[in-house]
Amino acid sequence: MRNSAPALEAAPRRPRKFTWLNIKKDFIKNWPLFIMVLPAIAFYIIFHYIPMGGLLMAFENYKPKLGFFGSPFVGLKNFADFFGSAYSWRVIRNTIVLSLLQIGIEFPLTILFALLLNELRSKRYRKTIQTVSYMPYFISMVVVAGIIIDFCSTEGAVTAIVGAVTGNYDNLLGSPDNWRTIYVVSDLWKNLGFDSIIYVAALSSIDQTLYEAAEIDGANRFQRILRVTIPGIIDTIMIMLILRVGQMLSVGYEKTILLYNPQVYETADILSSFVYRKGLQEANYGYSTAVSLFNSVINFVLLIFANTFSKKYTESGLF
Repeated sequence: MRNSAPALEAAPRRPRKFTWLNIKKDFIKNWPLFIMVLPAIAFYIIFHYIPMGGLLMAFENYKPKLGFFGSPFVGLKNFADFFGSAYSWRVIRNTIVLSLLQIGIEFPLTILFALLLNELRSKRYRKTIQTVSYMPYFISMVVVAGIIIDFCSTEGAVTAIVGAVTGNYDNLLGSPDNWRTIYVVSDLWKNLGFDSIIYVAALSSIDQTLYEAAEIDGANRFQRILRVTIPGIIDTIMIMLILRVGQMLSVGYEKTILLYNPQVYETADILSSFVYRKGLQEANYGYSTAVSLFNSVINFVLLIFANTFSKKYTESGLF
């Protein structure tokens, strides 16, 4: 019996998209765009990829006069020295605690601030609050640290207020118990407004008809925030949270080294400040590079984990 169905023809092969010929044609067609992106590419190559060759120092007893290839190779000795030192657990613990405080306090308060701004009906009042909240971000960190030091000194304004309540007029930055609180509160004051910009932008893209429909259905303001506003920006929230988790161990050293002192190392010394002291002050380049490499690897693992978790449960991710 003859088969009435025609034989299926083999599907034609799709031409390869990324070939040198196609790239050449695309470059000829869009060469102004390629020229525009060259500075950005050069920036990342010069300041991000070429310096990665310095990771060799993590496995060497690096000596500047001998260079990368002339310095003695020591393998994992620098890593073993760090994890075997009395300071490894302290700096790792302090970094994790400070990062969790930032994620647990600063991150939700930034979202809450953006939601409150979005609920303001007066545009003039909203713009005024936004402008005032953005201003501290543009103040130099050195100036901010100077203000904090003055306010928290024995005769400072903040110390006077705290002393009126507790009776203790000592320098607040000299107490290990107060250092994290001062760090987080000052960080919140400086970055709250600027960090909320991306959430304010995401809120402006929500379809206003959804609010009208919710209001017709009898939803009050809080219910509209809960059922319309937050779901409308959940993708942005998750992406920002992934980025925060991916930088958990990368707490900046600038503010830390400007505010801390040996009296508060027990709670203030973090990985980045430890790397700064070992690398630039003590010139132990191999050791500090090993600690920095460990920091980067852990951040990379946390980023992958956070992105995978987010894609599994919220279908939102960076990649």
